[in-house]
Order: sequence, then C-alpha cells, then structure tokens
Amino acid sequence: MFPLCESYLLIDQFVESRSQFKNGVVNHAFAAALRALLLDYRAMVAQLEHQFRLGRLSIHGLSFYCQPLMASMQALSAVVKKASASNCTGSAVLNLLQSQSKAMAGDSAVRSLLEKMTQCASSAYLGILERWVYKGVIDDPYGEFFIAENKYLHEESLTQDYDAKYWKSRYSLKEGIPSFFANIAGTILTTRKCLNFMRECGHNVQVPSSENSKLMSFGSNNQYLECIKAAYNIASSELLNLIKKKYDLMGKLWSIKHYPLLDQDDFLVHFTDIAQDELNKKLDEI
Repeated sequence: MFPLCESYLLIDQFVESRSQFKNGVVNHAFAAALRALLLDYRAMVAQLEHQFRLGRLSIHGLSFYCQPLMASMQALSAVVKKASASNCTGSAVLNLLQSQSKAMAGDSAVRSLLEKMTQCASSAYLGILERWVYKGVIDDPYGEFFIAENKYLHEESLTQDYDAKYWKSRYSLKEGIPSFFANIAGTILTTRKCLNFMRECGHNVQVPSSENSKLMSFGSNNQYLECIKAAYNIASSELLNLIKKKYDLMGKLWSIKHYPLLDQDDFLVHFTDIAQDELNKKLDEI
C-alpha cells in the first residue's frame, strides 16, 4: 500500500507547484482537476478512519478498499513525474496526457480517468482557440497557443511593398502543436487570416458562433473538428466572394489573359506601332 501513499504525495506536490501564476492556464486547469481527485481520495481516507475508530476495519479490508485507486493514482503519478521532469507547459502537457491515456488501452478505468484529465486540462486551451477562431484575438498571456502574433509588423508596410512580410509573418505557427490539432493547424491559422485580411480591406465579417459551435471539449465525436471546418468554410467563401465581386477578380484575370499573356497578338502589334514614340523616351519621362 505504500506506493499509493507515494503517488498521493507526488500528485499533491505537483498540484501545489503547478497552481502558481507562472505555469500557464493548461497547468492551472490540470492542477484543478487533480485537486478535485485528491478531495475524493481524502474523503475515502476519512471514511476508512471512521470505520477504523468503530473497530470495523482490518488490514485486509483496508487493502480491499484501496485497490480501486491503486492503478489510477500510479498512472497519474507517472504523468506528473514526467511533466515535472520536463517542466511541461501548454500543449506539452496535453500531448503527455493523451499519450499516457493511449498507453493505458488495456485498463478502461484508468484510460477513462486520463481522458477526463485531458478534457479538463484542455478546456482552457480550447478557450484560447475559440477566441482566435471566432473573434480573431490571441488571448495567450503565457505563450502556450500554437499560433504566434508578430505585433511589430503593421499593414502600413503594404503601401510600399505589396509582397511585404505582413501577410506571411504577422501570424504564424509555432512548434509544439497539440497532437489532436496536428492535421488542422494550418486550417485554424488560415481561417482567421482570411477574416483579418477582409478586415484590413474594410470588410468586417464575423464567423457566427453558437452553443453548438463551442470548442470547450474534444473527444471521439470530433465535434471540435466540425466546428473548425465550418468556420473555415465560412471565412474562405466570404473572402472569395469579396475578391470576385468587390475587387473584380475575373475582370483582372481577363485583362491579364488578353494583354500580358498576349491573347490578342494583333492588339499588341498595333499598340507598339502607335506607342513607338512614347516608348522610345526614357523610363521616367513616359
């Protein structure tokens, strides 16, 4: 039974250390979920002590009542050991929890507990993601989100150079993407970049959000993936409509086809003949 006591001490120490302000919202949420679990553990200890005082608890009975918690506490202590050793924050904590839950495929009770811990720890992270997708705001005081914002780049640079770094470098992906977002990280980045592009052009569009589109949990039903894809479809279609209608994309492509791509060769010959005198001038005089 001593390993159970050791697991409790490790988890309790982790909760106290990771509840500090500097450790980020994911660690805060994970520590809060562990604290709730420890409360249940302490309640069980109090009940066992009450039975002991009544003379109804033997050493075999104590072992019997503690058995259901053994595997769960040991699995969680293994997680907090690794998290403490690597000083994990943000997505690293989520990836660690998810990998441990997959490793416990043979123990459904432990796996269910680790998945619940992952859900709790990810709630704050998904809150950051939700504000990015639906409001275009990166509310990330601890630098845990996988999208970085370069606040030193401004759209004014586009007036001097249309190919400036603004569009590519204003928002970019960082390392340490949560494993459950690995395949859609680019889509998440592009969704809001489309909306920010339109906002810079004076065309403000908001992706409508509802209770069904909340990103506060993820799981086997993949609802969070559907929400992100729906937001991406709205943003991309709005951007395409803006470019096609307001900025006459097809008309510009038509002009490129007819003139720079020489779709009308006879026009080009006629143009160069009548513009010969003008074209013979120096570049700054034309």
